Amino acid sequence: MNHQGTKRIETERLVLRPFCLEDISYAYKNWTSDDKVTEFLTWPTHSNIEVTQKVIADWVERIKDKDFYQWAIVLKEIEEPIGSISVVEHNDLINSVCIGYCIGSKWWHQGITTEAFKAIIPYLFIEVGVNRIESLHDINNPHSGNVMTKCGLKYEGTLRQADYNNRGIVDVSIYSLLKSEWKNSQE
Repeated sequence: MNHQGTKRIETERLVLRPFCLEDISYAYKNWTSDDKVTEFLTWPTHSNIEVTQKVIADWVERIKDKDFYQWAIVLKEIEEPIGSISVVEHNDLINSVCIGYCIGSKWWHQGITTEAFKAIIPYLFIEVGVNRIESLHDINNPHSGNVMTKCGLKYEGTLRQADYNNRGIVDVSIYSLLKSEWKNSQE
């Protein structure tokens, strides 16, 4: 892969960009303190803004790393970050990345996460040189799977008791999209 880091990407409603320290209060207000958001995630709800500050400060520091991909999902309408989308894992041997995302519950079911995910796909395939994009979700969170299928990822199967999140040990469904499949869908 040709790692290039977190680059600004714009869509009709969104700006996807690296985080900055000014995002801390918005992140805490809009999603990191929301128990509904973290129910199916691997990190706990932030109990205070200092936790969010520590996380975002780490992301800001890591922005200089070319193999670090962590975008703030900024809704143009309000000019605030309302969530994040990132490469949570990459395997350079097989040119594969795993995508994770979350947005504040106030913005659920509006197609925002799908719009953000669709926006990073061309960047990852064309500029970074990824061959496989995958993502997975707790089987009790089917809305996350809907995002994946709307982005062209195909369901591959369910891994039994293969992950851990705030609900405990869970079954997860895995989806993927290959570069060749994506290219064919663009023609």
